[in-house]
Amino acid sequence: MPYMYIVECADKSFYVGSTWDVEQRVWQHNHDGGAAYTRRRRPVRLVYFEEYESIAEAHGREKQVQGWGRAKRRALIDGIGDTVLPSLAKKRFQTPRSGTESAPPPPVE
Repeated sequence: MPYMYIVECADKSFYVGSTWDVEQRVWQHNHDGGAAYTRRRRPVRLVYFEEYESIAEAHGREKQVQGWGRAKRRALIDGIGDTVLPSLAKKRFQTPRSGTESAPPPPVE
């Protein structure tokens, strides 16, 4: 089965990936064949994974989680995503001071 996974690196940063074989991929990250990012931050340890029906779904989830900040990733890893993730999500058209919605930018012509 395909997986989306998160490993924690020795410097406490997170690396998000997708693979067919999560155990083999984590081994590669710790030896030869891992990503350039993890090669400089060994050892890594698996802290989270999700199983998917297709590699395309796993890859899509990988890209979604890669776009998240550390707090959202930590909430997912800690299993508190359902309660915390909505509050960590960025409000697209909300100004931080007033809390009122602003109009979307005009279309580019």
